[in-house]
Amino acid sequence: MIKKTESGAVKPRSCRNRSTFCEAIKTGPVREVLQTTEAVTQESRQVHIDTDAIERFSRDLSTQETQTSSWDCRYHLCEATEKMVTYLLVLDTLNFCFWALPGESRWEIEYGSEVVSGYIGLAAALKQALASGVPMTDPGYLAAMTEDQLRNILGGRGVLPLLQERVRNLNELGQILLEVYDGKPVRLVKAAGKSAVALARLVAENLPSFRDVARYHGRDVFFYKRAQIFASDLYSAFHGQSWGEFRDVNTLTAFADYKLPQVLRHVGVLTYDKALSERVDNHIRLDAGSGEEVEIRANTVWAVELIRRNLEQHGKRINACEIDGILWTLGQRDKYRVKPYHRTLTVFY
Repeated sequence: MIKKTESGAVKPRSCRNRSTFCEAIKTGPVREVLQTTEAVTQESRQVHIDTDAIERFSRDLSTQETQTSSWDCRYHLCEATEKMVTYLLVLDTLNFCFWALPGESRWEIEYGSEVVSGYIGLAAALKQALASGVPMTDPGYLAAMTEDQLRNILGGRGVLPLLQERVRNLNELGQILLEVYDGKPVRLVKAAGKSAVALARLVAENLPSFRDVARYHGRDVFFYKRAQIFASDLYSAFHGQSWGEFRDVNTLTAFADYKLPQVLRHVGVLTYDKALSERVDNHIRLDAGSGEEVEIRANTVWAVELIRRNLEQHGKRINACEIDGILWTLGQRDKYRVKPYHRTLTVFY
């Protein structure tokens, strides 16, 4: 049985043993993300931020006409309905680790006349499943889903890593939605009181698969990648209205994944020491939670924050989510793929 608080939220099991996490969900995850990632950058041994490169990149970006990506209805479900909220929560529950393991082909699907993969492929596969009548937004269906069912839903060719973990995440999501929110994710969103920060906190508090916290030199480091991106996706999909109306979306941080540091390294903002460079460039896997992996993610978040501040000094106001989107889009171009991204098997990104 999942334990509820008086307010109806799930009480995190980790609160009995991890006071730092409990304190973070009280004070707000975004502040904790910036505070703890900045602390990592001050002690990093293998990853560093080049402030001159920050200045160069920010200056170049400030002179360009930047367009923030709009919600792409070609691949995503686009409805101003409660069903859309559930679709996004399912999408972000599965939104991690799309690279191929050694000896395996990358997962991809045929979608209309295109072949798509990664996050876009996932969004399109879920959209197709809903169109064909698969009840992907039914919490009861999610709670009982099997690995074979998810494999058939996603379809395509190649291998999507961590399929068992993805099923486990969906089972957890369905169970908690049923037990805590009467099967309605909009109640979770409503409980946040139009605060993207509060929503990220609630998602991380209630759903262990979103509780993206690492350890570095004996201290907790908070990332909340998928919890924050759910709030950001709601804002984008609903155009800042209805279930996507948030008063503080500009305070969300960058979403620490593997594509952003790849781009930041290409433009010289991030530098790796020789040993780490050799491991990343030779596709040698980094353990989740290892010092080098935490340093890559923490420096990524803080580098985006420094870019944001630098752009503001140049008179260009762009929030961290928008900079994240710009970097992610650049990462889809071959020019920014000369150096590989780091590889870590994890459900968090």
